[in-house]
Amino acid sequence: MSAVHLAGPRPARLRPIAWFAGVALSSGIGVPPPAVAALQEADTLRLSDAIALAREGNPMLRAFRLRAEAAHARIPQAGVLPDPVVSFGLRNRPLDGFGADERMTANTFQIQQSLPWPGKLGSAERRESHLANAASLTAGEMEAQLVFRLKTAYYELAFRDRALGIMRATRNLLREFLDVSNTLYSVGTGLQNDVLQAQVAVASMTEGITAAEQSRLAMAARLNALLGRGPEHGVPALQLPDPGEALPRMEALMAQAAEGRPALRAARAEIRAAESAYETARRTLYPDLRLAADYAQRPQFPDMLGFSVGFSVPLWAGSRQLPLRDEALARQAVAEATELDLRNETFARLAEARAESDRALGLYDLYSTSILPQARAAVESSLSAYRVGEVDFTTLVQNELTVNRYEIERVRLTASYHAAVAEIEALTGARPEVIR
Repeated sequence: MSAVHLAGPRPARLRPIAWFAGVALSSGIGVPPPAVAALQEADTLRLSDAIALAREGNPMLRAFRLRAEAAHARIPQAGVLPDPVVSFGLRNRPLDGFGADERMTANTFQIQQSLPWPGKLGSAERRESHLANAASLTAGEMEAQLVFRLKTAYYELAFRDRALGIMRATRNLLREFLDVSNTLYSVGTGLQNDVLQAQVAVASMTEGITAAEQSRLAMAARLNALLGRGPEHGVPALQLPDPGEALPRMEALMAQAAEGRPALRAARAEIRAAESAYETARRTLYPDLRLAADYAQRPQFPDMLGFSVGFSVPLWAGSRQLPLRDEALARQAVAEATELDLRNETFARLAEARAESDRALGLYDLYSTSILPQARAAVESSLSAYRVGEVDFTTLVQNELTVNRYEIERVRLTASYHAAVAEIEALTGARPEVIR
């Protein structure tokens, strides 16, 4: 692209200015040179590394894993017999002394063991096993949601970094436009209004950059929180690959979510636990047995043995056992309704994420193949027309700001696509290579 043509002598310093403007417009805003790109790649927080840090250091995820361990520790507790009761005693001692020559005097030892009705311990153990499975799956759901939130914050931060790069490159170009307008005005071929408009454009872009930088700091703190570390840690450059292809059909995603999402599997485990709890409650109407053995050591007479068998009597069944059974049945219905609601919510979120990924991918292609090339062509055309005085300076600046807006929007669509895919991965419990 040739330099800006002026009426009269052309100052030599305008040649690099116009050359820079032409190169920037023809090559696109915000594209770093190869040396800068290589340096950024060397100092990059990769998404896989960030996920590994979050899985290792996030305290809430660790809490859910510990809850699962605690739930598994309760399984053997529910399936064993109650502890036997051992007692010692002094029997039939006269009040006027502790003589050992009394016929009924004895030193006693007794052991008692309760035996729950058959099936009670088994159903209680199955309930704890299902609850432990649900706790493990809930920890898996927590991990999936953590990865989703991490990816969303990661891609949002990557978008802000690239938007900042585009805005800074645009500001540099506007400063070059300002130099051109100043030079034109100084030689009497330009308007003072052009200079003022260029100054306003540069100041407005600086304002936007300042706000974006502060927003970037806040988002970096959010990302650090998900990584399980404080906001004082710096966040280097982040990756933001181009969008992939269209995702599988909604029917396939729904089937995968129904079988693969940890939260749905946990909800089904909660239903099975509630069914086992109902079986336990139903058996509370049956009596528990109690076996006892006695040994009496008599100092002056032969020792004696005794055995007894007892059982519990559900005398207050109307106020205790039957309401307990009704409670267990109601809890089972609650678990089933919760699972159904979670399933419907999962499918709704899947539909929303699937639609968002399609929207972002379609608009990204439109911006890349049509809107941005035309906007850049409009800037080059207005620059050439401005050189010969066919368009005003306002048109040139507005066209460049339009390119800036479209460039940022295309990066935003890239981040939106990846965030939608991350949500679908979390909802289906699938690995990224399975979704794509």
